[in-house]
Amino acid sequence: MRGWWQDLSDLVLPAECGGCGRPRTVLCPECRAALSGAAPRRVRPAPEPPGLPVVYAAARYADEVRAVLLAHKERGALTLAGPLGVALAGAVRTGLRHARESWTAVGGAASGCAGVAAGSAGMRRGAVDGTVLIVPVPSGRGAVRKRGHDPARRIALAAAAELRQTGTPTRVLAVLRQRRAVADQSELTSRQRLENLAGALQVAAGGEGLLGGGPVVLVDDLMTTGSSLAEAARAVRAAVADGAVTHGSAASVVRADVETAVYGRGNRERTGERMTGSTDGSTDLGRVVPGMAGTTGAGEVICAAVVAATPDSFEMNRN
Repeated sequence: MRGWWQDLSDLVLPAECGGCGRPRTVLCPECRAALSGAAPRRVRPAPEPPGLPVVYAAARYADEVRAVLLAHKERGALTLAGPLGVALAGAVRTGLRHARESWTAVGGAASGCAGVAAGSAGMRRGAVDGTVLIVPVPSGRGAVRKRGHDPARRIALAAAAELRQTGTPTRVLAVLRQRRAVADQSELTSRQRLENLAGALQVAAGGEGLLGGGPVVLVDDLMTTGSSLAEAARAVRAAVADGAVTHGSAASVVRADVETAVYGRGNRERTGERMTGSTDGSTDLGRVVPGMAGTTGAGEVICAAVVAATPDSFEMNRN
């Protein structure tokens, strides 16, 4: 109800800029430029957690950008999902382009830039081709109930719409869920965050087969230590390794309720999130029909993308 009411309020009440507070505008030109005016760049936290994919960010987490993200996440300024999605889409495009360029440059063995599982001989062609599968890092159930929405998932849907409009086939797979409770990370060190999140995520039952439909890009609104993205990558890789990797266009999928599986019934987001997989780019979890599995090289985590990252992670970019 909170998400529905906020959507309605945003339509009828005067808005103010989410970055600087300028009246009667969702996001002023200056704050929009701060969010997505610069070219996305690779970012690396220090220390860099094991298993972290290559990460690209659209902006530094400071000043107006920080205000916009907090307004969307904590104050329910849902109309900011649009410009935040545009910024995230730019980071996704940059990550995809670099992954494909690296694959081509070394003749199909871009093992150093794709964040593929340890021990892999290198990224396969299928991993950089096909429909892009955007997998958002989920918020905890308690946080979703408190906020009335899942910020990363909402931004991911907006980013997917932007990518499709510019010619990149994209689907949002909200298949990650928390398998156990985790502590609030705001006061934890990098090492404590790694320990807090270790083994905390998993791919919901029935999601493994859909992860074989194309290159996987993990997304979140913000990267600080990289612990959440590293854990998300571990969970996705484990699901692909343990399950039947099936190309999405060749698999028969039985429809299931993704909101119940991932967030629990009663927390469904209202705006632009019908779970059909055809109009908004989001996809139901499904179960792969036996005998349809194959190994195409798709379903690999090729990179991650975020709207913003801490300023020092830009400085640590040694690429």
